Amino acid sequence: MEPEQRLSVSVLLLLFAAWGAHGGNILVWYTEGSHWINLKPVLEALIDKGHKVTVLVPSSSLFMNISEPSRFGYEPFNVSVTTEQIERLMEDLFYFSIYEVDHMNYLQIYNRFMELIQVNLDFSLRFLDGLLKSDTVMQRLKEGNYDLLFSDPIFPGSELVADMLGVPLVFTLRFSMANNWERHCGQIPAPPSFVPAAMSKLTDKMDFFERVWNFLFYKMQDAMIANTLWSAVDEYYTKYRGTPTSACELMGRADIWLMRTYWDFDFPRPFLPNFKYVGGIHCRPAKALPKDMEEFAQSSGDDGIVVFTLGSMVKNITREKGNMIASVLAEIPQKVLWRYSGEKPETLGPNTRIFNWIPQNDLLGHPKTRAFITHGGTNGIYEAIYHGVPMLGIPLFGDQPDNLVHMKDKGAAVVAELNFMTPESFRDALNAVINDKSYKESAMQLSSIHKDRPIKALDEAVFWIEYTMRNKGAKHLRVQSHELTWYQYHSLDVMVSLLFIVLFMIFLSIKTCSFCFRRCCGRKRTKKRKAE
Repeated sequence: MEPEQRLSVSVLLLLFAAWGAHGGNILVWYTEGSHWINLKPVLEALIDKGHKVTVLVPSSSLFMNISEPSRFGYEPFNVSVTTEQIERLMEDLFYFSIYEVDHMNYLQIYNRFMELIQVNLDFSLRFLDGLLKSDTVMQRLKEGNYDLLFSDPIFPGSELVADMLGVPLVFTLRFSMANNWERHCGQIPAPPSFVPAAMSKLTDKMDFFERVWNFLFYKMQDAMIANTLWSAVDEYYTKYRGTPTSACELMGRADIWLMRTYWDFDFPRPFLPNFKYVGGIHCRPAKALPKDMEEFAQSSGDDGIVVFTLGSMVKNITREKGNMIASVLAEIPQKVLWRYSGEKPETLGPNTRIFNWIPQNDLLGHPKTRAFITHGGTNGIYEAIYHGVPMLGIPLFGDQPDNLVHMKDKGAAVVAELNFMTPESFRDALNAVINDKSYKESAMQLSSIHKDRPIKALDEAVFWIEYTMRNKGAKHLRVQSHELTWYQYHSLDVMVSLLFIVLFMIFLSIKTCSFCFRRCCGRKRTKKRKAE
């Protein structure tokens, strides 16, 4: 080997050694569904930066599968919940949200919702049992020398394990119910006068009655969460540790909160230094379509195509609705690519093709795409924003109605209700999204806002994770309000003290005036008596 070659090889080896020396060791909390889909790009990017990533994976999961090849490592643990039980819970939740809720009164909705919440909470704590009560797994975690725990807190426990391991904690989430975790645990300000509660279906422009509803919605959600989630999880943590433990207090110790939203999607609001808005971390330029899809798209000519999917979790709708939707789609000049695994509609037109799976991002980025019919999941909406595609929203459950309210308010979507949708209303909504240029212009404006930022969303998420590891945490970004009581936070002690001082001064003034009055009147009476 020539001296020049030896030198080059030596430099490369030194570079690789330096790269590996600075790589962190990251533990990732288990999650599910679209939450897992959102985590994966971040994990891949961290591995590209030279970090070691280990993902906790339960034995039962709908999306996480240790048999799939991946670049990150797995730490499996056994749970007493089966995949079939999880699927049954999801089916019950979907059926309730899609078909039952519109035909129930408020009391029935509340009772059924609480039933589902209790089942989900029971499953979550049984998952936690499988992890915390496994001496083998916990010993491996303690010996893992992790630099950070990265978690989507949809399932409880990550804050407890991070505290036990003594490592920094980074959260990533879209939002919690009524922003409860962010407001109470993260201490982010949320004035109900202009910050709509999550899933309230309100915007930041509220009239008086909407502000009343928003205020009450916050209080009702807080009370419900306190009496279900927090009470059960606090009891579990306290029993496990043997000392009184607050889950919300542990969550409040998180170093960074990576919020999966941005000002293209969300409404402006106050935020804190340790809250970073990284909406669209999974968005990327479109790739080439499979040959059959590309040929179908090109056959649309100048009319273009419509992309239609209700997400990966909903695989079927009623036969009646399927036929109604298919008949309307058959009337439009565009070609339609419909992700659908239910019974083939009898009214399916020649312009519509059904697929079990579609490359959604690549289709939305295709130059012939004119509209996106969507259930309103955050991932799909962000891909539509990224590519500037107007939307026809058919919300089904969870955060989807709220998400589509945001898009409607920003002028990029029309919203239709599945249970009340008629052929005429569906046709009018679809034609408006395709033919009214204002929707396309609004979508392109949101796309411009999304991309016009100093650093890409994925890069920013990776930066703050690395920042937390480099600085052994980010407690210097946490506000002092975490150390205050509720009455100190709202300055009630100060107001009471000032009120006491004011009342004391008023009392003192009255007493002084009374004393002076008596002295003055007393002298006059004495003089009068002497004169007599």
